[in-house]
Amino acid sequence: MNRSNYLYIAIRAAVDAGKSIMTIYNDPAADFGIEQKTDQSPLTQADKDAHQLITTILSTTPFPILSEEGREIPYKERAKWHTFWLVDPLDGTKEFIKRNGEFTVNIALIEQGVPVLGVIYIPARKELYFASEATGAFKVVKVDYNHQPSIEEIKASAIRLPMKIGHQGIVVVASRSHQSEETLRFIESLKKQGKPLTLINSGSSLKICLVAEGSADIYPRFAPTMEWDTAAGHAIARAAGCNMYHLDEKTPLSYNKEDLHNPWFIVK
Repeated sequence: MNRSNYLYIAIRAAVDAGKSIMTIYNDPAADFGIEQKTDQSPLTQADKDAHQLITTILSTTPFPILSEEGREIPYKERAKWHTFWLVDPLDGTKEFIKRNGEFTVNIALIEQGVPVLGVIYIPARKELYFASEATGAFKVVKVDYNHQPSIEEIKASAIRLPMKIGHQGIVVVASRSHQSEETLRFIESLKKQGKPLTLINSGSSLKICLVAEGSADIYPRFAPTMEWDTAAGHAIARAAGCNMYHLDEKTPLSYNKEDLHNPWFIVK
């Protein structure tokens, strides 16, 4: 099975999971079944359902799966993985609970610590971002749930990233729910460059997509994130000519570390 087949499988898994998520999201009587995880972050029934659906679909490939909502896998076992799927079934659970639409499904394929394929689906908007090293990065503005197109049809309806989006000065995108003093100080330092600065607040992995597509110039994140929060977006950014760096703005983030927390980073 070649990389194009894996990309198609990941797209179908993300879109199908998005449909499952929206079934709960659009139910006015749904209480979301909210629980608190050990790190005090919320977990809903939509997270669980999306995880189950995605892992079932990805299990048709030869690669192991590391999902935010899956079992904890010891590093001694993970360290042997050359290639694996890294999944966040519902990124932006807080945004899901707020019903603001800014939540995503994230699926990435990691090879030797590098995200080489990524899919991000935005169920509330039916927008799809996908990328691989071989094909480049793309965006589909409106995905049809009821039709299952081939990968060739999907590419034909997609816009290649980055798009030519004209804007003046510096456009910065930052977290809607996880601001920090360090992030605010960094944004203030950009203002001192003398260029007009526009700040966009957004949730989930959407922020990485905005940089990859050209709507924003930079995304500083000086607050905690996990590898599954960023891997799919990182793959899309790389294929679109951007990258996700440590604070030195030179060293790209890597994946499948013993500690799955990301360092602070900058996407540009």
